[in-house]
Amino acid sequence: MPNPHHLVNILTGIKGATEIKDAGPLAKIIKKAERPLLVIGPEALEIEINGKPFIEYLVEIARAGNIPICATAHTKKKLLELGVTPESTYDVIEIVNALEDAGWKGVKGEGCHDFVLFGGIRTDLGNQALSALKHFAPHLKTATLCKYYYPNANFSLPNYRKNEEWKALLEGLIAGLK
Repeated sequence: MPNPHHLVNILTGIKGATEIKDAGPLAKIIKKAERPLLVIGPEALEIEINGKPFIEYLVEIARAGNIPICATAHTKKKLLELGVTPESTYDVIEIVNALEDAGWKGVKGEGCHDFVLFGGIRTDLGNQALSALKHFAPHLKTATLCKYYYPNANFSLPNYRKNEEWKALLEGLIAGLK
């Protein structure tokens, strides 16, 4: 298991995230999901990958996989500028609390989500949110799309030192979902 971005999260219990270094398997997992969800956090507005905002990659992933979007914090405004209307707007803590409830009808009212992707959430908050889902939401799987390893997710990207590697994986995921 690789070291997480915050070393305090090394002791995450007996089960750590499966490290995803190739977009192909992640695309297959997303395609198998009946009701996936993409949660976009405010860091997606600030991070750029070779001049392109991270939020634009996330929007392309959502479009390619027909994945509903949950906007958190102030990301809804940018999503609307990009021509995307998020299915819901929640605070990160609110969406995590809702996802813990297996009886929740989801952001579209069609049923509880079974696979949740996170992108652009602060690493410390993201790790705690994923820990809550890991322990209190056994009905769903989680994955992160940020460049850091999140041990409490079910699937996580490795710690990327170079944006080129991260960009290649994100572009591969978009292509794999089309």
